[in-house]
Amino acid sequence: MKTVEKKLSISDYITIGSMLFGLFFGAGNLIFPVHLGQEAGAQVFWANSGFLITAIGLPFLGVMAIGLTQSEGVFQLASHVNRPYAYVFTILLYLVIGPLYAVPRLATTSFEIGLAPFVPQKYTFFTLICFNIVFFIVAFLLARKPAKLFDYIGRILNPLFLILLSILLIRTFMHPMGHVSDATVQASYQENAFFKGFVEGYNTLDALASLAFGIIIVTTIRNRGVKNPNTIAKDTIKSGTISILAMGLIYSLLAYMGTKSLGVFSLSDNGGIALAEIAAHYFGGFGSVILALIVILACLKTAIGLISAFSETFEEMFPSQKYLTYAILVSILACLVASVGLTKIIQFSIPILMFIYPLAMTLILLSLVGNFFKQDPRVYQTVTYFTLIASIIDAVNASPAFIKESALGQLLISFGEKWLPLFSIGMGWILPATLGLVIGLIWHSLSKNKR
Repeated sequence: MKTVEKKLSISDYITIGSMLFGLFFGAGNLIFPVHLGQEAGAQVFWANSGFLITAIGLPFLGVMAIGLTQSEGVFQLASHVNRPYAYVFTILLYLVIGPLYAVPRLATTSFEIGLAPFVPQKYTFFTLICFNIVFFIVAFLLARKPAKLFDYIGRILNPLFLILLSILLIRTFMHPMGHVSDATVQASYQENAFFKGFVEGYNTLDALASLAFGIIIVTTIRNRGVKNPNTIAKDTIKSGTISILAMGLIYSLLAYMGTKSLGVFSLSDNGGIALAEIAAHYFGGFGSVILALIVILACLKTAIGLISAFSETFEEMFPSQKYLTYAILVSILACLVASVGLTKIIQFSIPILMFIYPLAMTLILLSLVGNFFKQDPRVYQTVTYFTLIASIIDAVNASPAFIKESALGQLLISFGEKWLPLFSIGMGWILPATLGLVIGLIWHSLSKNKR
């Protein structure tokens, strides 16, 4: 007797899309668009357009790459280069979006925006430690069972977050503080606003997260009864489309909200401060409560997803330890790193992002077009290794002074300025990646003709 293939309902697609949105939309997704809007001023359209390419375009391509290649995560995609590279790249990526940057940033952002305004200055550090402990205990408890993320995030946390955020957004656009055309444009956005926004999109980490969350989406769809790989691939892309469209809309609203706020407030040091000022302007003291709930919900749901993705992937790569062991380890390590505070975490993460983002972008793009060259590892290798050189130079250029101003640092930066077009705006990897692609395709073609 022929079995009937299980299909997702419209409700399933919406809930899985909601879950994926909830996984993506965390700390940076709230604070960076607002700050971009304030800095870009009247150039917000172009800045936001560049931002959306890296903040939602690349994540959507990442989701598509997981779906179309029918892989289960970043390790499988990176294995097209070779297995040693897949191990190194996957571990580095998960450390960045896990315990060494993204997850601690979620906790510190929650505290600094949601709780710090209510805490006397002398008790800030002690309260931060206590908050981090509670935050990661809750995140761990909700991440213990990956199959429950569909309910915890898709049906509960994310809808509640969207309701609260909508209250703030609707109020700001019904009663705008200023006009976009009158907003001051900061120096960094007066020229190349599009490319500046493009690079700013790195800060959301969503292109990296799309590779990491692939395993959660595939597992969730399977848990709904879908077993056919082709159907899973299509359902992954459909759910991703819902998530990405919602993210693009909210990013744009947040960016324009930041620009309009310049009618009343001056440029803030970061988007968290701007959000707090905007909420207080419209809702007074109650605005701080609304904002605290928005930020804590946003960060908590993403932390749950990242802990789960990290633990599932490491259990698959290193099966000597169980899922719960990895979940405990990542929660404890993230809690310790979060204790240094948000500013230091962001400061030391930028060079790492400039290094790993081009490698992730080229991996995603190669995965999408890989069938044209039969997923030939040689094409993956030439593109990756050429991109790697430029990524190292970009990372050095974004490093603290003691690295950037060293003799070796200056030598590498001089090379980048001389030989890498777009290096000055953080896009120096494009020419090497293109050159690697051409060489790889020629190599593939010659080998095919020989056979």
